[in-house]
Amino acid sequence: MKIKEIIVVEGKDDTVAIQRAVNADTIETNGSAVSPATIEKIKHAQEKRGVIIFTDPDYPGERIRKIVAEAVPGCKHAFVHKKDALPKSGRGIGVEHATPEVIRESLKEAHVLDAEQEEVITQDDLIHAGLIGSPQSKDRRIALGEKLRIGYTNGKQLHKRLRMFNIQKEEFKKALMEIIQEEEHA
Repeated sequence: MKIKEIIVVEGKDDTVAIQRAVNADTIETNGSAVSPATIEKIKHAQEKRGVIIFTDPDYPGERIRKIVAEAVPGCKHAFVHKKDALPKSGRGIGVEHATPEVIRESLKEAHVLDAEQEEVITQDDLIHAGLIGSPQSKDRRIALGEKLRIGYTNGKQLHKRLRMFNIQKEEFKKALMEIIQEEEHA
């Protein structure tokens, strides 16, 4: 599988994992302090071929994603679930631990996030759904992020992420009903 866009990853191990899964070029940020030179490389890549941001499903990875997305509008975003980014042994979490199949699937589903989408799901919908302000909120947000393939967010960022991915109310309700049914059968 050949990827036209250049994939932004955190480090060398991520590049190795990506190249095991697909034929693609990468730009490594080398940590969460993304340098101005790296941002310039990413801007150039976006102009020439397009960019997919594919960072780890943890706080530093989300921080890098946010820095790059703000500096370089129009990038696609690919996400790997935390459960798919855990090492077989040892510590840490990251893209480098995902299987080639998971990486290919994540890249296939990469989207451009659009922060300007008209609001479809309200903050009240999130509270009513138990995604904010209830004891099971975090677990429900994790499950929702996996079902909708939008990654994990805290309560504050969930509303924004749903808008950016243009998640429609029907899709949101369907995923929520599946989560509630799974909770009842657990």
